[in-house]
Amino acid sequence: MVLNKIEQLLEKYENGETTLKEEAQLKDYFSNATVAPHLEHYKAMFTYFSVNQHETFNKQLPLKTKNRINYKWLSVAAVIALMVGFYFNQSQTITEQDKLDYAQAKSYLQLVSKTLNKGTNQVNYLNVINKAGTQVDYLKEINNPIQRIYK
Repeated sequence: MVLNKIEQLLEKYENGETTLKEEAQLKDYFSNATVAPHLEHYKAMFTYFSVNQHETFNKQLPLKTKNRINYKWLSVAAVIALMVGFYFNQSQTITEQDKLDYAQAKSYLQLVSKTLNKGTNQVNYLNVINKAGTQVDYLKEINNPIQRIYK
């Protein structure tokens, strides 16, 4: 009778349907020296739970506090850096030499652009050849209508 009850409790335990009282009954049964031979493998598990329940952690953990950055002062420093940058940036003026250098660089870049455009105009005939090649592919399909059906 007791063995049937323990087997039913084990089945409920494996399904996760036992109450705390029923689990205590199982722990008591498996803590005894006499356990049915076919239930012997459960004994190790329940004795582990019983022993492990009384363990405590006694080691001291060192608490390391992090140095927190004060974001309020960081934002004030950023604003000051921006203001100093704007002040020194306003004092710089564009000279005539800078304007001449800019105009010269711009004219060089326009010359390079015109030269590249001439090269692309000379290669435009390749587009016409490409169109003709695709039209020839269509003619091949018309010549062989059976392969066209299988596609």
